[in-house]
Amino acid sequence: MSETSPTFYATDGIHNFRDYGGYPTRGGGRVVSGLLYRSGQHVEASESDLATVAELGIRTVIDLRGNAERQRHPCRRPDLWDGEVVFYDGETSSRAPHEPDQPLELTAEAAHGRMLKVYTRMPRNEAMQSIFGQYLRALAERDGASLVHCFAGKDRTGIAAALLHHILGVSRADMLTEFLRTNDAPTYDILERQSLPGIEERLGPLPRDAVNELMQVREAYFDRFMEVVGGEWGSLDAFLDQAIGVDESLRERLNQRFVV
Repeated sequence: MSETSPTFYATDGIHNFRDYGGYPTRGGGRVVSGLLYRSGQHVEASESDLATVAELGIRTVIDLRGNAERQRHPCRRPDLWDGEVVFYDGETSSRAPHEPDQPLELTAEAAHGRMLKVYTRMPRNEAMQSIFGQYLRALAERDGASLVHCFAGKDRTGIAAALLHHILGVSRADMLTEFLRTNDAPTYDILERQSLPGIEERLGPLPRDAVNELMQVREAYFDRFMEVVGGEWGSLDAFLDQAIGVDESLRERLNQRFVV
């Protein structure tokens, strides 16, 4: 396991804002810190939160949400910010994991099963394949720090971070560690404030254990993504090559920039 400690930033309206660098890589290197950030959406970002984004030198924001999510929840950016927002012009998920779209008895077991379906669909989703490719190319091509986010900053964003880490030579164990660190974020109240009312408006009050399955991440979710990739592409490297378009040139550029 890595000795790296997560850098969670104190925020008023952004969930799970942290640096996902610092992990050891094959050959004795380390993923650079201070260039790679991740979070949930910025729709409720305070002026203090936006000042943090500016102070960190974030020049590129990769928004993994689809058009409908971005229109319903427009993110705030710092005043006079002249960076670039990279996004997919379409829908990246037909059923966002934090927004169940059909009535069901959402027990903890049902919620867990729903999340497994999200991670089963994700690698097969051509829109997600496209935005993952946009994300990786933006990291290789643009100067300054970047931030990747979705709605909750845990599922799509968690897999995006894992894909980059794999390319950079981070171990599977540390990829999982980074994925699960979302559960340690000190801003869980922000996620619930942004997500839970809409869910319970449609479904009624939910038991706490079901809420936890939706709002947190589980090793089983990470494993399901990897199992689908392995079953359909043979390996994560083949998935990155064939589905995401990660060739040797892109791998080299990412490693040159982010491994020290």
